[in-house]
Amino acid sequence: MNTSFAKQSPGGKIFDVCNVILLLVFGVLVFYPFINLLALSLNDGVDALKGGIYIWPRKLSLSAYLYLFQDSRLLSSLTISVMRVIIGTTTCVLSTGLLAYIVTVKHFSGRKMMRIVFIITIYFSGGLIPTYLVFLSLGLTNTFNVYWIPAMFNATWMLYMASYMESIPDSLFESARIDGASELGIFVRIAMPVCIPVFASIAVFSSVSHWNYWLDTVIYNSSGNWDTLPIYLKRMLLEVEALEQLRNPQALSERMRDLSPTTLRAAVTMLVTLPIFFVYPIMQRYFIGGITLGAVKG
Repeated sequence: MNTSFAKQSPGGKIFDVCNVILLLVFGVLVFYPFINLLALSLNDGVDALKGGIYIWPRKLSLSAYLYLFQDSRLLSSLTISVMRVIIGTTTCVLSTGLLAYIVTVKHFSGRKMMRIVFIITIYFSGGLIPTYLVFLSLGLTNTFNVYWIPAMFNATWMLYMASYMESIPDSLFESARIDGASELGIFVRIAMPVCIPVFASIAVFSSVSHWNYWLDTVIYNSSGNWDTLPIYLKRMLLEVEALEQLRNPQALSERMRDLSPTTLRAAVTMLVTLPIFFVYPIMQRYFIGGITLGAVKG
């Protein structure tokens, strides 16, 4: 038995036990939907329509995943999504980080005005139609560039980074300026290495946003040449749902007889969620140091 637990007062022991029970219940509530979706995705589609699948599949079948991976367009959409995450996250973190450094340089006279201008964009926007017209005039529609160029700067994340940088002693930057370092050199050689926790946190936020976001694909890439993975999987799901409504077994191909929208929807959810599910634990240790320390100054 833990000696610290044995030395606690009865009230402290009761609190610890209740706290553990509460966290266990919360953990079950969080992980059960994923386990249930995994069981559904691995179950036979026709059998899944009967219901009663909770933790493990009743009739094991890989038909949902085989149907998803049998189309070569899946690899193309997956490649586009991965490219969007890599390019979009890299440019967003570097551009937003550089902007955050600029608004923290005390001898820059326009830093306060620049911060106010970007904060205004958090509360007000031009709207969907003006944004579309701007992108159309710039030639961004039906191109890959519409995924990462408009997302290079984020005002909210800029405030997080700026708050973190302001917690760094000014003497560290002043000594570099005395040695003749340029502002860009200070940002690359000093600010970025010191601010790795907040940079990593923003990188996770940006990558998750790029991976999950689908509305810009529908609006700005209507040609279908730059479909990302969520859009392509959604179209496959709609195809299965449309075929099921025919209620005619002869209209279904042999490879789709064991499918149902329920199992395919679960497989789609697992395929889109699993990459994020594995990234978060790796980057979790940066969240507390990156966001909490940057948000609380003392």
